[in-house]
Amino acid sequence: MRVIFFGTAAYAVPSLERLAAAGHTLALCVTQPDRRQGRGLTPQPSPVKQAAARLGVNMAQPERLDGRALAGVEADVGVVAAYGQLIRREVLELPARGVIGVHPSLLPKYRGAAPVAWALLNGETQTGTTIFQLDERLDAGPILSQRALAIEPSHTTATLTERLAGMGAEELVKTLEALEAGRITPRPQEESNATYAPKLTKAQGVIDWAQTASAIERLVRATLPWPGASTTWAGQSLKVCAADVEPGPRAEEPGTVVAVSSSALTVATGDGRLLIRELQPAAGRRLRVGEFLAGHRVRSGDRLGARAW
Repeated sequence: MRVIFFGTAAYAVPSLERLAAAGHTLALCVTQPDRRQGRGLTPQPSPVKQAAARLGVNMAQPERLDGRALAGVEADVGVVAAYGQLIRREVLELPARGVIGVHPSLLPKYRGAAPVAWALLNGETQTGTTIFQLDERLDAGPILSQRALAIEPSHTTATLTERLAGMGAEELVKTLEALEAGRITPRPQEESNATYAPKLTKAQGVIDWAQTASAIERLVRATLPWPGASTTWAGQSLKVCAADVEPGPRAEEPGTVVAVSSSALTVATGDGRLLIRELQPAAGRRLRVGEFLAGHRVRSGDRLGARAW
């Protein structure tokens, strides 16, 4: 089929690549304008723009997506993956078969910008990918296909998103084939089961040591890579990058360092202890605890506090 692809973030790249590999004609790739990034604030192309350039696909980068941006482009279907804007009705109606989306959750759960992070925060045991027909509502159109995936204890938002990106690309190609052959009957989403997953803020990454060790460990995994699980020690900000849970009753004030070794800082929480394995100082790189201790004198009885970066 002739496809207009809408995508920006790295999550969308596997879908773009699989469409090309499957023999679909990429009539146009629509991505966000280059944004200023880094210390030099130089404009940087999106991951999708870079992938489209490698594939030789024509590109458009409108600030405001409307029908004029797609004038003269004929397509059988549109595909959206991590584009970053709601798509207006005038655009949804341009392709002959409408526009379908690739979403990293089992809709209607976790509609919105950060479904993977919220699934981890909430301790879900499974997530998945949904291919659905877009309408003007946020991630609320009829479902075309779904595929579930178990969440592993080691998953972070970064690693789980990467896994779901590949799985979503596979499911997209299968769904397009079935859609073209007339083998799919869309089914409406169950609105009573809908939940929302807004983008995380820096404040949501601040560790509350009165929470359980399990909840804090989920926060650490859910906030990688953004915004990070932050705390303070001796007046400086730190991010906790990897941690384990040690069960046990509360015996010390939450936030108290109760043991120091080259493999972990053991910190009291509201329920259980958190074994911090990796840290990142402000303006520094990610360090194993042993590396951090080589330049920082942490002692039992020290207190970790709460302040966002």
